[in-house]
Amino acid sequence: MIGFEQNPRAVLVARLASVPVFLLAWELIVRSGIVNAALFPPPSAVALALVAYASDGPLLLDLAWSVSRVAVGFFSGVAAGILLGILTGTFPVVSGALAPIFQMLRPIPPIAFVPIVIVWFGLTELGKWFLVFWGVFFTVWMSAHLGVQRVGETLLRAALSLGTSQRNLLLAVVLPASLPVIFVGVRTAVGISFYTLVAAELAGASFGIAYRLEVSQQNMQVAQMMAGLVMLGLISFTADQLFGKLSRRIVHWKE
Repeated sequence: MIGFEQNPRAVLVARLASVPVFLLAWELIVRSGIVNAALFPPPSAVALALVAYASDGPLLLDLAWSVSRVAVGFFSGVAAGILLGILTGTFPVVSGALAPIFQMLRPIPPIAFVPIVIVWFGLTELGKWFLVFWGVFFTVWMSAHLGVQRVGETLLRAALSLGTSQRNLLLAVVLPASLPVIFVGVRTAVGISFYTLVAAELAGASFGIAYRLEVSQQNMQVAQMMAGLVMLGLISFTADQLFGKLSRRIVHWKE
């Protein structure tokens, strides 16, 4: 923090010890009988359930289905969000036509669409892709829209004075200058895509991490439920970290 002396070794120790200390405290609290172990199992029980899920259960199949649903909804939402965000941020007429509609629809949470998505698409994969797309699109659209609008007028004038044509201005100046803001929205959308995945798979599925959570809840298998939550957290964290590294490579001039 600014104004405070930092000890790098202490920061490293705190970072390495945080998760083990948290898990140990959780284990001790449950083992002490303060909470009901049947309703709030210790980490050791969750770990055993996760091992059983991986060795004897359909973990790989559930993982493949969940990741594929996220991938389709995420990439289609990102593509549409960036394209329309650039258009609404660049052209006032397009913004006047679309921005009010998007601002009206944006606050509607994806989970609210579950009943109508079932009516529209049944229990098909298209409905699940749509829910993930909905959660991703508006976040990316807003970041692209604001990113384009925040490109400095001085930068645009300088590019035009150096001979950049109106046709090349968007690709050569506006898009690179707005990419850092766009990538913040896309990275946020990575997490949102996994939030909406839960709603998508609870809308009706035969496989998937969130679907398995519902099955475990119906059977009161709390340790298995928490193992599923751990898996969701792990794949979401992994996707976020991979995208963070990718964005640092692409937007290298902002390092």
